[in-house]
Amino acid sequence: MDEFNNDPQLKFAIAGLYVVDGQTGEPVIEQNAYTGLAPASTEKIITAATALDVLGKDFTYETKLGIVSTAKGKSLYIQASGDPTLGSWRWDSTKEEVVLAAIKSAVRAKGIKQLESIIISSKDWINDDGLPSRWTWEDIGQYYGAGSQGLNWRENQFDLIVKSGANVGDPVTVLRTKPFLYNYKIVSEARAAGKETGDESSLYYPSKGNTYSVLKGTIPAGKNDFAIAGSIYDPSRQFAKTIINELKGIAVVKEDIQLTGKRYDNVDWLYTHTSPTMAKIVYWFLRKSVNLYGEALIRTIALQLKGEATTEKGVEAVQEYWKSKGIDPEEMHLYDGSGLSPQNRITPHAEVTVLKYAKAQSWYPEFYDGIPLYNDMKMKSGTINRVKGFTGYQKSKTGKEYIFSMIINNYNGSQLSLIRKMYTVLDQLK
Repeated sequence: MDEFNNDPQLKFAIAGLYVVDGQTGEPVIEQNAYTGLAPASTEKIITAATALDVLGKDFTYETKLGIVSTAKGKSLYIQASGDPTLGSWRWDSTKEEVVLAAIKSAVRAKGIKQLESIIISSKDWINDDGLPSRWTWEDIGQYYGAGSQGLNWRENQFDLIVKSGANVGDPVTVLRTKPFLYNYKIVSEARAAGKETGDESSLYYPSKGNTYSVLKGTIPAGKNDFAIAGSIYDPSRQFAKTIINELKGIAVVKEDIQLTGKRYDNVDWLYTHTSPTMAKIVYWFLRKSVNLYGEALIRTIALQLKGEATTEKGVEAVQEYWKSKGIDPEEMHLYDGSGLSPQNRITPHAEVTVLKYAKAQSWYPEFYDGIPLYNDMKMKSGTINRVKGFTGYQKSKTGKEYIFSMIINNYNGSQLSLIRKMYTVLDQLK
């Protein structure tokens, strides 16, 4: 660790390291263990452990569809639950074609021929637009910046398919979106760069009165059908219009879409979609670092413990929950549930304490299974600008178990080079 600290890449950086004996909890080594550092996605281990402990590993979300009668006539009523997996490609039961086929079948079986509107009720979720206040403008248009709403669809993601000119500086042309985005226009200001470059583009949400999103930056020259992943900022209406299109030939549905916090009584229920269990959601949350899941989970925790599904209440709930487990709330300055905000601050000690607590719980096998394998070590990684972290578990060749957190802020130079040096330090636990 002394050698690591003296490396030129750490000249203006701060490095936190905390390692404890996995059995006794006794510290093995600590450096800046109680210093709050930007954790990036290592924060996800805290959100995941809280969700499993508060909600339970068998917890599921339910999205219910039925028919309600209004002054205008019969309407399709959707009771959302904040489910982040609706339409996700990660499970067979959640895939968009499976969900849409089930809805289509339910409407057909009911013999409904006309619907005056689609009403989406997001009670408890309606007062939060799903975007944590401390996320950056550049992040929220990208696929990993998809916020959590009352109704989420296809993980609130889409692919923008573009074509770049043959020469550096040529325009990048928008071809289409996948899936088709309703009433959604994207204008490209992007240009072609050298063929050896990668995707250096960014999507920006509408601003300054615009009704369209803007693609900026560069992609390599001479590309056809180049896919750029972005976030859908209005998944509720995208879902509703997808249903309207899906029901063509079965029922006429007027394009009157209402988003409300009101819950309707006397609903003639047609179909209930049940999400995978919390254990399965946490698996993908940790394995693929899905930010949307973190934001949905922290709001669900807020609803359970605070009665209000907002990010701010979720942060309060998480801090209070872990205070009861011995972590000072000042060790967890959070602004989201995923770690995407560059203003989050967590101590290595807090992360290790959460991991140690998890090890003694009944849901630990599912939690441990979700943690990725890097450098032949079970650890969650975290990456944002000039931040790199790893936190997890390791068993040495002698059978000794360790729990650790290593977080670096404000390093310089190559991230890959820094990772190799971090591995050299962590290899001592093997």
